[in-house]
Amino acid sequence: MATTDTEIDRTNPPEVDGQVSNEAADSTFAEVENEDRALPAIEFQDVHLSFDGRKILDGLSFKVMKGECKIILGGSGGGKSTTIKLVLGLLKPDSGRIIVNGDDITDYSEAEMMHVRKRFGMIFQEGALFDSISVYDNVAYRLHEQGVPEDEVEQEVRRMLRFVNLEDAIDKMPAELSGGMRRRVGIARALVGGPEIVMFDEPTAGLDPPTARTICELAIKLRDLEDVSSIFVTHEMNNIEYITGEYAAVGDDGEVIFEAEGKNLCLINTKILMLRDGNIIFSGTDEQIKKTEDPYIKKFLRGR
Repeated sequence: MATTDTEIDRTNPPEVDGQVSNEAADSTFAEVENEDRALPAIEFQDVHLSFDGRKILDGLSFKVMKGECKIILGGSGGGKSTTIKLVLGLLKPDSGRIIVNGDDITDYSEAEMMHVRKRFGMIFQEGALFDSISVYDNVAYRLHEQGVPEDEVEQEVRRMLRFVNLEDAIDKMPAELSGGMRRRVGIARALVGGPEIVMFDEPTAGLDPPTARTICELAIKLRDLEDVSSIFVTHEMNNIEYITGEYAAVGDDGEVIFEAEGKNLCLINTKILMLRDGNIIFSGTDEQIKKTEDPYIKKFLRGR
């Protein structure tokens, strides 16, 4: 959650456009007094994985806390997407433990993982829409499978499409949408049911910078307004700038506003993890990674 360098004064919330906004303060700075928040949403404990004798993950250990966005960086084959597959139970580690919301899922069966995955939202770079059905039916797909009454389905679909600013496209077919719009519909579909954890696997790959920024803003809204935990796999430096440098709040008019991190605020709910050859070579904030003297990391940040 976003916070100041010192204790937040709850009686004097921050100003937005010159006016005090209690909603903005509550949505962005609310302190949740709940012991459950001390429990990581995701935890890897000394995870090892090899394919055909090649080490993919070499003792990977990290935590994603409740409401935290963990940005995972690294070159091709470094283990970024493998990490997501392990959380989803699509791969099993050779050794080590994987904990989700306090439950050790390492040895779960496929049937047990099906229940765990219901708490996840998964966002792929392709968007992965069904081209033969409308935007409405794409977003509603999981709810239709569950037999949810149609009036409830429509309410949830419209809510999710509003979240990604695409309610006007509800009756369109995927072929009528731009690449960025398809990606946003995919995000809406992934968010149906209010998942506690969302995983982004290169969600902005192939998108132009303005559209990529829109996708990042959705990740920021999930983090700051919905208190969702997330893993954001990327190799694009602009994504890091957006997600680590801005926070979302709700203004007095009910509209979502994005404010830049400044001297009065620092984001503590967003951290960077960098992998190389299955090992963590950096873990920390964007400010820290920018100051690193590691030649490999410096070269990576310059875009190689």
